[in-house]
Amino acid sequence: MIKERDILDKTHYGLNIYAHILQQYYPDEIVVKLSGKQCLPAKNPFNGDKQTLLLKNIDWVFVYNDAELPDFKGNPFAFAALHYKLSGEELLEKINEDLHLRIGEEHKSYFNQDLPETEEKKTVKPKIHIPKFSYFNAPVSNIYPKATKNLLDIFYLIKSEAYASITNGLRSITDKDKARKFKASQFDYVTFSGTFSKRNDKALLNHSGLLTIDFDHIPNLQELKNQLLKDEYFDTELLFISPSGDGLKWIIPIDITASTHQNFFKAISAYIKKVHKQEVDKSGKDISRACFLPHDPNVFINPKYLTNNF
Repeated sequence: MIKERDILDKTHYGLNIYAHILQQYYPDEIVVKLSGKQCLPAKNPFNGDKQTLLLKNIDWVFVYNDAELPDFKGNPFAFAALHYKLSGEELLEKINEDLHLRIGEEHKSYFNQDLPETEEKKTVKPKIHIPKFSYFNAPVSNIYPKATKNLLDIFYLIKSEAYASITNGLRSITDKDKARKFKASQFDYVTFSGTFSKRNDKALLNHSGLLTIDFDHIPNLQELKNQLLKDEYFDTELLFISPSGDGLKWIIPIDITASTHQNFFKAISAYIKKVHKQEVDKSGKDISRACFLPHDPNVFINPKYLTNNF
């Protein structure tokens, strides 16, 4: 049975519940801006989209009220009930599912299925580390990094309007050769698997512990996206639609101390073919693989990083 306290513990006292729901109404905007223990006024979809929604942390729960509506107030679950039109256990299960909290699930490891969980792992919450990697300005022929970025940086960049114009431009080009040249010349890119002095496997400075899985020419993107988010063996760190609009970029964690990047890629590719019935782009085996950054207002990031950010 899912408890409210368990959900609050995994959603930064309920703040991520508000953020998730508000993003359904305002997908192209940063919907929650935290300042201390309260948020700046946000748009309220239940008050004509006016910027009157107030969120404040009181006794370790983010509660809401509206600057114009005196009776509009409550906790994160009351707010979620307004959106989902559910209550009780049904509501808690829906929140657990939509935010991919995995409360009540036994999370498995594809590579270490038989290892018992130690008491230390049960009781100690590790500090959340946000992986870092190199960021490069276009064109792709530029092999020297502009900066070091982390997953949150790229999440907000993809979600913003920064690449909206060139993404739409690419998707309007019907000639494949022209589209390929346009992408190579116009899109900034990152090397998710690590930081580099230059884009070359031999110039790796630090591996990020991330692996990029590239799916191309997918007829039903949403169906595959849902499958990947529910995968029982691999946590999704970042997931977004590719610049072309018909593929997905799935960023997942690997333990580089347990095996090599290439061995992980080979094993995971075989797993995906067996479980998800999909072939993956073989370029993922390259540690310095370039991943172009598009516009995707519905880009997904593991909620733990949003919690860590607040």
